[in-house]
Amino acid sequence: MPIYNAPVRDMQFILHDVLEVSASGLPGHEELDRDFTEAVLEAAGKLASEVLTPLNVVGDQQGCTLENGVVRTPDGFGEAFEQMKEGGWTALDCDPEYGGQGMPYLLGLATGEVFVSANMAFNMYQGLTHGAYSAIHAHGTDEQKQKYLPKMVSCEWTGTMNLTEPHCGTDLGLLRSKAEPQDDGSYLITGQKIFISAGDHDMSENVIHLVLAKAPGGGESTKGISLFIVPKFLVNEDGSLGDRNNVSVGNLEEKMGIHGNSTCVMNYDGAKGWLLGDLHKGMRAMFTMMNEARIGVGLQGYALAEAAYQNAVEYAKDRLQGRAVTGAENPEGPADPLIVHPDIRRSLMDQKSFLEGARMLAFWGAHQIDRAHSGDEAAEGLISLMTPVIKGFLTDKGFDTTVLAQQVYGGHGYIEEHGMSQFVRDARITMIYEGANGVQALDLVSRKLAQDGGKHVMAFFESVKAFIKEHEGNEALKADFLEPLKAASKDLQAAAMFFMNNGMKNPNHALAGSYDFMHLFGHTALGFMWARMAVAAQKALDEGTGNDDFYKTKLATGRYYMKRQLPMTGTHLARIESGADPVMELDAEQF
Repeated sequence: MPIYNAPVRDMQFILHDVLEVSASGLPGHEELDRDFTEAVLEAAGKLASEVLTPLNVVGDQQGCTLENGVVRTPDGFGEAFEQMKEGGWTALDCDPEYGGQGMPYLLGLATGEVFVSANMAFNMYQGLTHGAYSAIHAHGTDEQKQKYLPKMVSCEWTGTMNLTEPHCGTDLGLLRSKAEPQDDGSYLITGQKIFISAGDHDMSENVIHLVLAKAPGGGESTKGISLFIVPKFLVNEDGSLGDRNNVSVGNLEEKMGIHGNSTCVMNYDGAKGWLLGDLHKGMRAMFTMMNEARIGVGLQGYALAEAAYQNAVEYAKDRLQGRAVTGAENPEGPADPLIVHPDIRRSLMDQKSFLEGARMLAFWGAHQIDRAHSGDEAAEGLISLMTPVIKGFLTDKGFDTTVLAQQVYGGHGYIEEHGMSQFVRDARITMIYEGANGVQALDLVSRKLAQDGGKHVMAFFESVKAFIKEHEGNEALKADFLEPLKAASKDLQAAAMFFMNNGMKNPNHALAGSYDFMHLFGHTALGFMWARMAVAAQKALDEGTGNDDFYKTKLATGRYYMKRQLPMTGTHLARIESGADPVMELDAEQF
C-alpha cells in the first residue's frame, strides 16, 4: 500500500524562511510562528498518514453506491469524517462568528495539501463545503449566514456547487434550469445538474446545494443567471431540519478516478430555493466559489504528485535493477538500486523540482488571497491574474509528474497492487473540472491579461524586475538563478507583446497561443518562486542557522529547475510566435 508523510520541513521553509508570514503585518499572521505552524502541520500529517492514507485505496476499490435514493460512502469514510470535524480541521480558516477558528487562508491551504495528498476523494467533501461557505459568507444575507454557516463550518452540513448540465458545461449561457418566484420570497428550482461532486452522501445531516438557474426577466445569456441556496432538507426557523426538499440523486457517475467521492446527477423537481446575492447576478456570486475552487484544484494537481513522488523515491531506493555504468554501488547485492541510474535521477529531479516550486507558488498565491482579504487591491488583482496559471499549469504538470512517478515502477506501476495507477487516475480530473485547462488558458489571454488596463501583468513583471535588481549583487545566485529568471521573464513579455501586436488584427493569433502562454507563464512563475527560495536558502547557509544539508539540497534542486525546466519558455514563445496559421490551416473535413 502506498505511503505518505507530510512534507512539514519544506512547508515550514516556505512559510518562515521565504514568506516570513509571522512578520508580514497581516491580521492573524502574527500568530503563525514556527512552533505553532509546525504543531498544526504535524497534527494534520498524523491524521493524514494514519487515518486518511489507508482509506485512499479503500475508497478507490469500493467507490460510492446509490441505494434506495441514498448515497453510501466507502467503509471508514464516515468515521474519518467525524475525526476531521472533531479535530476542528473543517473550521480552521473560517469566520469565528460562525464557529470558525479565524486562521489565515494560507494555513488552511497548507493543511489542505496534506489531506489531498493522503486522500483527495475524501477531502473533496469538506473542500466543496468550504467553497459554498465562502460564497454564502460573501454574498448571503445576515439571516442566510446565521441559518447555514455554523453547521457548514462544522461540516454537520456539507455544501456543493451545481453548474453543469447535460448540454451545458463551459458555455453557461445555454443553461436551462429554471427558478420560479413564489409569494413567500422563495423560488421553485427545476432542472437537472450533472458531475456534482459530493452531491449526496451519508456523512452529514444535510447538504446545502448552490444552484445556478434562470429566473424570469434575466434574458438568455449568462447575465440572466441567478444563484440559489437549495438545501437537501428544508431548515426550520429554529434551525432544526424539516421536510425533504424536492431534490434527488438520479445516478452516480462511473468515473476514471476519485471513486471515493460521490459524483452525482442531481434532479431538481420544483425544489425550494432562496436567492443568494443579487437577482440575475449569479455568476458574480458563483465566481467567489469558483476562484477559491480553482486555487484548490491547482493544489490538488501537485499534492497528488507529491504522494506519487514519495512512493517513487522509496521504490527507486529499494528496487534492485542493473548496475551503475560507473561501477557497482551495491557490490554485495545482485544489482544496484534504480536510483543509481541517470535517467531515473532525471525523472525524480523533474518531479522534485516541480513539486517544491509548485508548493511555493500555491503558498504565495494563498498569501496574496490573505492580503486581498485585508484590503490590498493590488494583491487581489495579482491573484486574479494568477488563478488560471495556478489551476492550469499546476494540474497539467501535476498529472505529468504522477505519470513520471508511475514510470519509475516500470511494469509494477501499471499493476493496481502498488497504488500508482490511482494517483494517475485521480490526478487526471484536475485538468478538467472547475474549468478545463484550455478554458483557463483562454481566460488568461482573453480576459486576465487586459484586466484593468493590463496593470496586473505589468505588476508581475515589475515584481520580477525589482527582485532581480535587489539581488543582482549576489554572485552566488546570479548565474544559476537571476539570469535564467531574467531570460524567462523576457520570453513572457515577448509573448504578451506578440498578442498585443497581432491579436487585435486576428484574435486567433492570441487564442491559438493561449495554452502555450499559460505554460510559459507557469514556468516563469515557478522560476520566480525558485529564485526567491534560493535567496532564502543561501541566506540561511550564510548565517549558519543549521541544517545545512536541507538548504544545500534546496539550492541544488532549484538549479536543476532553472537549467532543465525553465528553458521551456523559449519553446513556448516560438510556438506562440508561429501564430494561428499552422493551427487553423486545415478545413474541418481534413481532420
